[in-house]
Amino acid sequence: KSLGVPVISSMGTGNKLNPAEFEITDIYKTSVCPLARVMRRELKARNIKSLKVLYSKEEPKSVSGGRTPASISFTPSAAGLIIASEVIKDIIN
Repeated sequence: KSLGVPVISSMGTGNKLNPAEFEITDIYKTSVCPLARVMRRELKARNIKSLKVLYSKEEPKSVSGGRTPASISFTPSAAGLIIASEVIKDIIN
């Protein structure tokens, strides 16, 4: 990032069923996502002021019986397509 290379990170897609809930935002504007919560704490401790991320506003669903985060087959790929779109937008802008 210090060299001007755009950075984007994906937060968790586990226990998410609705890819329409994915959005690109700054890590410090996320909510609901347990992984984003941990990452915010770590980034703050390292004095990192911003990070573009994909995350979901959807409340996690218990798709695997509640014990282990699981992904429906299409949510990680949908997240990847959204990130790819954002990368292209960053390149051409």
